[in-house]
Amino acid sequence: MGETISDGLRREVLEETGLIIEPIALTGVYKNMVRGIVALVFRCKAVGGKLTTNDEVTAFHWATPAEVKQMVSEAFAVRILDGLHDGAPAIREHDGVHLV
Repeated sequence: MGETISDGLRREVLEETGLIIEPIALTGVYKNMVRGIVALVFRCKAVGGKLTTNDEVTAFHWATPAEVKQMVSEAFAVRILDGLHDGAPAIREHDGVHLV
């Protein structure tokens, strides 16, 4: 509760990837209309650490935008794809799988 958004972001990325990051820009705000969950997505710069697998992450790899669309549902792919573009943050609603 007492954690800033930036500190929470840094902690989560470190826990899940092993990377130390600095936030660059908010790229999107996404609401799951079914579950009432709002997610903030940021473009970040890696400034240290090393990619490390763990109980939640078994592998890492680079993917093209087309591959991203094949790997995950529309509701999650759009977060990555929106992050590739500069400009105002995207604001989108979804049902957990598809944009609505």
